[in-house]
Amino acid sequence: MRRCPGQDKRFWQIDSIFNVKCPKCGYEIEFFKDDTSRICRKCGAQVLNPKMDFGCASYCKYAQQCLGSLPPELIAKRKDLLKDRVAIEVKKHFVGDFKTIGHILRVVKYAEELCKKEGKGDLGVILLAVYLHEIGKPLKKDSAEAAAEILTRLGVEDAMKDDVCSIIEHLNRKEALDDENYKILSDAHMLASIEEGRVDIGLHEIDHVMFTKHGLLMAKEMLLRSK
Repeated sequence: MRRCPGQDKRFWQIDSIFNVKCPKCGYEIEFFKDDTSRICRKCGAQVLNPKMDFGCASYCKYAQQCLGSLPPELIAKRKDLLKDRVAIEVKKHFVGDFKTIGHILRVVKYAEELCKKEGKGDLGVILLAVYLHEIGKPLKKDSAEAAAEILTRLGVEDAMKDDVCSIIEHLNRKEALDDENYKILSDAHMLASIEEGRVDIGLHEIDHVMFTKHGLLMAKEMLLRSK
């Protein structure tokens, strides 16, 4: 089986094996450069490899080999790394279109706030959908289709890609979806649109378009301030 080039010992240098002091007891722990973590033989603490850069895990085709031995807290960061790569990809297509970039960043802000307040939804999926929900415009194609192509190129697993594209498709068609990720994205998009003055909606109407409790409260506050 082929291996990650960084793990192939034929390419290792003299500093590929080194010692690290346990942060809890000070015991010297020997690390190989491809160790994600080691257990301290003196106190039993799990110590992460301070020299390992996990950024490649968001795109490297050998990532599964490495991630299988990563601690759970680092595996959880993989979506954040992917989100950053998608954000960079999107900004390439919107060069000079500061209005659209500003809109996307406002939706990101509200999506993060709603996800935290509601305690629901998969923020990784939601943010990928936020960054990609307008991507069809510069590419002159359907945004869900364009998003699928970008996510496929970045090696995103099918289940996650399908979730992202589904909520983009329903958002852009203005078709409600009984899904927590969609509800948070839809409310975040509406909040950004209210802030930007892109929608003309009154207090008596807002109850019918918001899906989340905190999204509705935030929308009402914004509308009251605008009077």
